[in-house]
Amino acid sequence: MDFKLILMTIGVSFILAVILGPLCIPLLRRLKFGQQVRDDGPQSHLKKKGTPTMGGVIILLAFTLAFVKFSVRDTDFYVLLVATLGFGLIGFLDDYIKIVFRRSLGLTARQKLFGQLFFAAVVCVLLAKMDHSTFVGVPGTSWGLDLGWFYYIFVVLMMLAISNAVNFTDGLDGLLSGTSAIAFAAFTLIALQTSEIAAAVCGAAMIGATLGFLVFNVHPAKVFMGDTGSLGIGGAIAAVAILTKTELLFILIGGVFVMEMLSVIIQVVSFKLRGKRVFKMSPIHHHFELSGWSEWRVVITFWAVGIVLAALGLWINKGL
Repeated sequence: MDFKLILMTIGVSFILAVILGPLCIPLLRRLKFGQQVRDDGPQSHLKKKGTPTMGGVIILLAFTLAFVKFSVRDTDFYVLLVATLGFGLIGFLDDYIKIVFRRSLGLTARQKLFGQLFFAAVVCVLLAKMDHSTFVGVPGTSWGLDLGWFYYIFVVLMMLAISNAVNFTDGLDGLLSGTSAIAFAAFTLIALQTSEIAAAVCGAAMIGATLGFLVFNVHPAKVFMGDTGSLGIGGAIAAVAILTKTELLFILIGGVFVMEMLSVIIQVVSFKLRGKRVFKMSPIHHHFELSGWSEWRVVITFWAVGIVLAALGLWINKGL
């Protein structure tokens, strides 16, 4: 019955996203919510300038309608909804300011951090009320540690890190849509195994929403998700990993996101300390583009890596 519920959730969310696409994309175009392109980026991206962005509203709408329809109303439900829509709201405000007020940076770093800390804190309050375990296990082993009250600090840092790592991954047509659907598929299976039904339904709703969005986001993209989608996806992945007690397993299942974030950190640190760049451009997907790879080749390769890492994560988790 649970598996049937998951399939129904995926199907409904996918159909909703496919229906919402033709309704939202022309509206975004009329509102002139067009993508801004970095002048120092790959020259092939210049033709993307003006392509409608903030398409993440398609993902969040499809996700929310399907999730509310099929999920039970327990505390897990509200944790997942706050994490997804809260972080998605921050992304929406960031996108809106960039486009409407012509501010290239959108929200300031301090404003964005405050918003992320606020919604992460709300998630922590909900976790505490439901007596969520503060034990963090090492994947593939029986080892672990009860972090006690420090667990909530860990959760906040984890949510900030994951949402930003996912955000860094959104840079090529279909890259984040595909890799996030793969990660959600792995976490949904884990949630089913651990009887975390709300988390499983959340993952399923996101699989359908991101795949439905991919119909319009695959190269050449008709719409981009913007921070609205990427931060919302990041919040959802973090919440699912927390509720399924696979916090550290994200490092493997979300390995593509981790790699993208590390490439940015390495690039910044190297330039500040040595005055030299390690990569031609970060995040790392741009490095491969500037090395001569086609955009489609980079995306397919990263999808393949995501599948391998997700499978490996499921295999390791099975032995826990």
